[in-house]
Amino acid sequence: MTDVREAALEYAHQNNERFLNELKEFLAIPSISTSPEYKPDVQRAAEWVAEQLRSLDMENVQIMPTGGHPAVYGEQFKAGKDAPTVLIYGHYDIQPVDPLELWTSDPFKAEVRGENLYARGSSDMKGQVIASLKAVESIVRTSELPVNIKWLIEGEEEIGSEHLGEFIKKNAKMLKADFCINPDAGMISANAPTITYGLRGLAYFELRVHGPNKDLHSGLFGGTVHNPAQALAELIAGMHDKKGRITLPGFYDKVRKASKAERADIARLPTTPKHFLKQTGVRALWGEPDYSPEERVSIRPTLEVNGLLSGFTGEGSKTVLPAWAMAKISCRLVPDQDPNEIYKSMMQYLKKNAPKSIKWELKNLHDAGTAITSRDSVGVRAMAKGLEQVWGKRPFFKREGGSIGVVVQLQKYAGVESVLTGFGLPEDNAHSPNEKLHLPTWNKGIDAFINMFYNVEK
Repeated sequence: MTDVREAALEYAHQNNERFLNELKEFLAIPSISTSPEYKPDVQRAAEWVAEQLRSLDMENVQIMPTGGHPAVYGEQFKAGKDAPTVLIYGHYDIQPVDPLELWTSDPFKAEVRGENLYARGSSDMKGQVIASLKAVESIVRTSELPVNIKWLIEGEEEIGSEHLGEFIKKNAKMLKADFCINPDAGMISANAPTITYGLRGLAYFELRVHGPNKDLHSGLFGGTVHNPAQALAELIAGMHDKKGRITLPGFYDKVRKASKAERADIARLPTTPKHFLKQTGVRALWGEPDYSPEERVSIRPTLEVNGLLSGFTGEGSKTVLPAWAMAKISCRLVPDQDPNEIYKSMMQYLKKNAPKSIKWELKNLHDAGTAITSRDSVGVRAMAKGLEQVWGKRPFFKREGGSIGVVVQLQKYAGVESVLTGFGLPEDNAHSPNEKLHLPTWNKGIDAFINMFYNVEK
């Protein structure tokens, strides 16, 4: 095993320049999924990925329709029926480049400056897709893959993977695997290899409060008609207590308690309160006093106001008592909370606390489930060991505060848990002008993937 592993690693090192040139070729395709004018380029990117898979002797390579942009699938089962199967996920679509004038170089002509490669999609996530492809190439050109492998590379991640859920549901048997490697999560820093093993879910609402049947003169009616904006503000204020805990009935009933070991790993993360203060520019942090800032954004649920609208908001003054007020409210959820139960909890709170002087309505706009992978799973152990073999240190384990649709959908419809990792950095300007990829980290990532395949326990 050691000899074939070393041969694969040596192959990767010898072919590093070619790997980089092929990444540049991939980055030159403007596969912007949100813009209809780029649809031919999105298709071209899918074909480029499919050709890469064929060149690696993958079988059953298909560009499969989804109802939107296609997904690319491929597989290889040469390791035998008793060997584990690894599914590799990625996306070939990218964000728009606007505003173009803020780019230092052409976003579709990848340019190396110092240790970084600048181009749209370099970090998110064409660079990560190429890292996984080239790790596999390094193995199949020097020996045989020690595991069976499947690929799912989609073209709609940057527009919310709109059709992917139905695609996974329809093709659950085809996508079945022992675990999925998803390199779309990134690292905390270049010296901090990272595995993300949990994602929060989401419940998103629109709350509207109605008062009079039209805007009123505040001088004539103020003080005798309950202002909807004030009523909404009072309702929102009551959704937290003085310690930052959410007051919706039963909100915490199903929150899974983090173990001592898990909290110890979170405490090990290099994200201190000073880190949050520097990143946000706020004067002081806020939240549940029994939890650290990192815990508040990962293992604890939240309720946040995402938008408020009411009355006159233009320049100057207009003394009106508004007819209505609206708030957008999101709840980030943790295992084992259910978005539908949180909606019911919000309804209960409003029925109990809304004054009779107003009418209200609550719309359930969007929801997403939570996802969590055991830190002792085969996939996590293999990836953690691979990262440690390259970086020389135990990786950091974290839960992500946001949601990634494909992770939840694979778990829900195909029973496949995901190991989230990747080699993008927080300073890579993903989704922004001058997106970049740190090449030394990317090269280490290819090595880590090679090691990961050999670390998978049978």
